[in-house]
Amino acid sequence: MQEFPHHYAVAAKGSPNSRVTLSSPGLVPLESTAPPEFGGPEGNWSPETLLVASIVDCFILTFTAIAKASQFEWLELSCSADGQLDKVERVTRFTHFNLVATLSLPDGAQPEKAERLLQMAEKNCLVTNSLSAQVHLETRITEAAPA
Repeated sequence: MQEFPHHYAVAAKGSPNSRVTLSSPGLVPLESTAPPEFGGPEGNWSPETLLVASIVDCFILTFTAIAKASQFEWLELSCSADGQLDKVERVTRFTHFNLVATLSLPDGAQPEKAERLLQMAEKNCLVTNSLSAQVHLETRITEAAPA
């Protein structure tokens, strides 16, 4: 792991009536448009969906690191999120994010420990820790059926 601070470089390029192309060294470019809620076309990533995507991505990667450090075995983690954008004191911003995490465990795993690790992942996600919006995590833990 590198020493702090870390730096992440992203560039964007757009023109009137076009998509914005996002690029970062060593990565495949990604296109973005305004979301339909702001008059953009359907079927594209937007800054809003990218922000919500970064939250679920960060949550899963944070859980993965915590579970590895705890030597906790698990099978699969899926996470969905809904971000609410609203006007607060005449400023448009995300006010809260609802996350639903579903964790599948191998037979004989400890669901109580899994719950603690999921809560730790939510508390340590650097993306949500960088935002002022509230975060609510709902967890669902399932165990694999014995073979």
